[in-house]
Formats: sequence, C-alpha cells, structure tokens
Amino acid sequence: MDHELRREAAVLIETDLTGLPVLVVGPPGLTASVVRRHERAGAVVTVAPSPGDVTDEVCADARLAVLVGPGAGWASVRDALAGRCPVVVEVPDAPRGRVVLVGAGPGGPELLTLAGIRALAEADVVLTDRLAEVGDVARLAPGAEVVDVGKRPGHHAVPQDEIERIMVARARAGLTVVRLKGGDPYVFGRGGEEVAAAVEAGLPVTVVPGVSSAVGVPGSAGIPVTHRGVSHVFTVVSGHVPLEPEQARSLAGLGGTVVLLMGMHNIVPLTTALARAGLAADTPAAVVERGFTPDQRSIVGTLATLPDLAARARATSPSVIVVGEVVRQSAVWARRVGAGSADAPAMDGVA
Repeated sequence: MDHELRREAAVLIETDLTGLPVLVVGPPGLTASVVRRHERAGAVVTVAPSPGDVTDEVCADARLAVLVGPGAGWASVRDALAGRCPVVVEVPDAPRGRVVLVGAGPGGPELLTLAGIRALAEADVVLTDRLAEVGDVARLAPGAEVVDVGKRPGHHAVPQDEIERIMVARARAGLTVVRLKGGDPYVFGRGGEEVAAAVEAGLPVTVVPGVSSAVGVPGSAGIPVTHRGVSHVFTVVSGHVPLEPEQARSLAGLGGTVVLLMGMHNIVPLTTALARAGLAADTPAAVVERGFTPDQRSIVGTLATLPDLAARARATSPSVIVVGEVVRQSAVWARRVGAGSADAPAMDGVA
C-alpha cells in the first residue's frame, strides 16, 4: 500500500497541486526538500515537526499527508489521519550534498534554461552573482537560503576563495548548493575554479550551461557574431585588462568578429591597440549597454569613433563591445517591421 502511494505521490508532484492542503510530518532537517517539492507544485503545506504535533486541528483540512523519516512513531499519526486523507511515507536517503553551477543567461528569467529553473527549485542554498539577473530568486528557489556574493568592478565584497569556502561548507552539510552565475559559468565566470573546489572536496558537481552575453547581448541588438559572407569566426576576449601588442596583432590578423566583455573601463586602450595592430580605423564597432533590460541601448560607430561616442553617451558597464563588419547588420535589424526607436541605429549613432 505504501509503495503504491509513494509511487502515486511521485507522479502527483510532477503535476499541478495548486491549492491542495498537504500535511508534512517530520523533523525540519529531513522535511525541507519535501516541503519545497510540494510547494513548487502549488500545494498549501502545513508542517508538523513530530507525531505529537499531529492534532485534530492540524489534520482537519489535510487532503494528503506525507510522513518523512524512519517509521517509528508513525502508528499514532496514521490513527489520527485514518479516513481523512491518503498517507505517504518517504524515507530520505542519507544526506549528501552537491553543487550545481547554473548559468543564468544574459538577463531575465525567460533566458534561464529549464534545467536551470529545476536546479533552483531543488536548491537548499543559492549563491548568486550581481550579473545573474533572474528576478525574484526567492520565488524560483522557494525556502532556500539566498546569499549574494556578487562582485562589482573594483569591489569584491566576497572574495573568490570565500565563495568557494561557503559553497563547499554548505554542500558538505548535506545541502544542495546552486551557484547562480550570469551568462555561462565557463565564459569568464570562474566556473572552472568552482568546479575544481567541489571536486577537491569530494562533492558531486554538475554544470548547467547558460546563454553567454558574448552572443546573446549583441544578438539582442541585431548584431550576429557570425554572418555568411561577412564573418565565419568570432573571438571572445576579456577586456578586464588592455591587450598586449601581440594579442592585438593576432586578433587583427584573424579577422572576423571581436567581442570584448568587461571592457568599458578600457575601451580607449582596447580600440587603440587593435588600430595599432593594423585593424582599419573605419571597421564598424558597437557598444551594447545593459542588454536585455528596459534600458538597453546601442552605440554604433567605428573603431576610431566608438570611444568618443561612448564617452559622450556616458555608457557604463555592463556592456558588450563588438568590433567587425557584422555590426552593419544592426541597421538591418532596425528596419524590421514594428521596430521602435530604441533599436540599433545606422553607423555613428546612439539608440
């Protein structure tokens, strides 16, 4: 009987339980994930920490009861619930924590993958970045502890080694830890370091990829990073530090599209280095600022004019800089049916 009810409950939790009163009985350390799973399905959950807390008043509205933990002591609970509602017994596996790195994409919950949403729904702890702008994290991860470990230019409130320490400590305590990162965890997100920390600690770790801002943000302004007959290669470069002359020569010689992330504070030395390396001064270039937000705008010019245009427009981070002939496609994007004035303009302009 219990086996059948257990199987039936597993199916129900994947469906809509909106408004269903569910009673969960068991110690908080064991019931947290059960409560989250039912709440995620829309149930109205009441928790009784022990059999002694299962009173007539608590049982009155229950339409499903879930008993969590070893069976000792459940006889009195079954008696109290007899004839009122189905009873399911769950015996959790021994606690074993895990780490899940989730790429949040370039902005907004709509750009999270389904796998990312599922991981958040199952999280006990979420360590979130400044650029992981997915809206209400608490709603996506009901009942989870949300820790803001976001870094800002020149201000790392939580150093990387401390982030890894928190992540490992929470997972070693038997919790599911989601490390929510902007874009993709492996594109300048230090995801490799965090995976290494989890592996070194002997913890299970998985990575859920995300849409990288290197591709998504230019695309939102109508700039494809590759385009048939225009560019068959694109290079993603960290603009955190200026380019060395040899690096700039390699980029200029390779051709195609150059995408610079985290480069607004270095836009002058970056563009100057590319020009000195032989890239033509009239090469189309753009800054796409605050991608996928209501304040998104594009500044379009050339390698020579872009720094001055960006300065006059007071463009700031987060922004993506794109250099290459593909930038001309932003004008095509602006001509689409129903396009508004906020779309990318023709060369040398701001929108």
